[in-house]
Amino acid sequence: MEGLLHVEDLNIEFHDHIVPETVVYDFDLDMKEGEIVGLVGESGSGKSMSALAIAGLLSRHDMKKRGVIRFEGKSILDCPREELRQLQGDEICIIFQEPLTSLNPVKKIGWQVEESLRIHTDLPPEIRKQKALEALKEVELDDPQRVYDSYPHELSGGMRQRVMIAAAMVGNPKLLIADEPTTALDVTVQSQIVELLKKINKEKKTAILFISHDLSLVGQLCQRVLVMKNGYVVEEGTVEEIFDHPKESYTQKLISAIPKCEGAQDTVKNNPVLAEVEDVCVSFTKRKGLKKETKEVLKHVSLQINEGEILGLVGESGCGKSTLAKTIIGLLKPQSGRVNTKYPNTQMIFQDPYGSLNPTKTVGFIMEEPLKNLTEMSEQERRALAEEMITRVGLDPMYLSRYPSELSGGQRQRVCIATALMLKPKLIIADEPVSALDVTIQAEVLKLMSDLHNELGISFLFISHDLRVVYKMCDRILVMKSGEIVEEGNRSDIYEHPKHTYTKELLKSAGL
Repeated sequence: MEGLLHVEDLNIEFHDHIVPETVVYDFDLDMKEGEIVGLVGESGSGKSMSALAIAGLLSRHDMKKRGVIRFEGKSILDCPREELRQLQGDEICIIFQEPLTSLNPVKKIGWQVEESLRIHTDLPPEIRKQKALEALKEVELDDPQRVYDSYPHELSGGMRQRVMIAAAMVGNPKLLIADEPTTALDVTVQSQIVELLKKINKEKKTAILFISHDLSLVGQLCQRVLVMKNGYVVEEGTVEEIFDHPKESYTQKLISAIPKCEGAQDTVKNNPVLAEVEDVCVSFTKRKGLKKETKEVLKHVSLQINEGEILGLVGESGCGKSTLAKTIIGLLKPQSGRVNTKYPNTQMIFQDPYGSLNPTKTVGFIMEEPLKNLTEMSEQERRALAEEMITRVGLDPMYLSRYPSELSGGQRQRVCIATALMLKPKLIIADEPVSALDVTIQAEVLKLMSDLHNELGISFLFISHDLRVVYKMCDRILVMKSGEIVEEGNRSDIYEHPKHTYTKELLKSAGL
């Protein structure tokens, strides 16, 4: 007897290029009602393609799919389109990594949560609204009526992801596919979403296929795990088998790449001050109807960054981390207080490397542009420095002629780091530089930044919501909440002897 979902020998082949490309090979998966299965692997391993095929969301025209996908005995691959639509959004639902791009920006939340009810039921509007409000309440959103009447941009990232879960669960589906649902979220919000998925699974018996590159979350949520590489499932087992006794070398590599909070020693660096922030306040004013509202984002913030140190800055989204970074680099002007930097040319590395790079220019053009604007170097000198820096970050100079779209996520982040090095800065601000990367690519980029720090003496302000990464990278750590620095200390002070309640809450959410 088959369970809820049966996938056998699934092969997916793209036909939108001159040469057909197979992205999934012989994929097998069986899921029972109420089971939680994790699907892990690097970008391009075939995780999302397999999930989209199960959800019936892959095009039927520019790709070839071979094999079997049966949901409660019904074939997903070759059933009539009308029958597939009855399953989608009703029996099978999917939530994606970035809720802001998944939600319609011009429709209110209530309209979007009710959508599957409008399509799959004949319920009157008042009953649909009642069910939508109940769904918003079930995902633990405060004031469901206010959320119901809001637009997506008026909600935080964590609230938007809860809305996506509410929209998926409003019709009580039997299978929920969660494709990287926590990647862009803070550690506390990640923990809340995982607990919410556990609650849904327990109370509604909903089966969950959880796709993630964050192995620590997979370990917290899932009962069974499939590991994918280059389109193949290379290992499968219970969470205990995969995490405690991995057999395949690739699985061992994934597990070993998880940053661990152990073994690091505090290093006291009494170096000269490189940059200083003194009593800085930053506010933003926006118009709401006829009224203006002012929000204070940074409240009397003071800190020092010393030469040759990596200073960590942690805190939830909206606490002011990125605003502080932009103020230090000079992109924002504080209403009061001041920023003193000993050297010019402070550079910044952003979270999303693809969004940071001009898609219409080559890597070489992008890297040389700061030199064109700020130096009088010749074309040959600029090219030679670009070749030197791209080699330093572990890429071949041939990549200078490529466009950002022709690079992987890890390669693009290396290009961003190489670009930051072009003006030979003493200070680099890294704003969530690895949160969007796979665990193995993350480890490579972190090692690269650490090597640059040691070899060139570059100081970093390292902003992250991943406390394991911060432990591995940083000498000293600042904890930020609601625009204020609430705690500061060396690594052992923060991780072993936290004083502030918020710091303790962050560490607990991260499982530390």
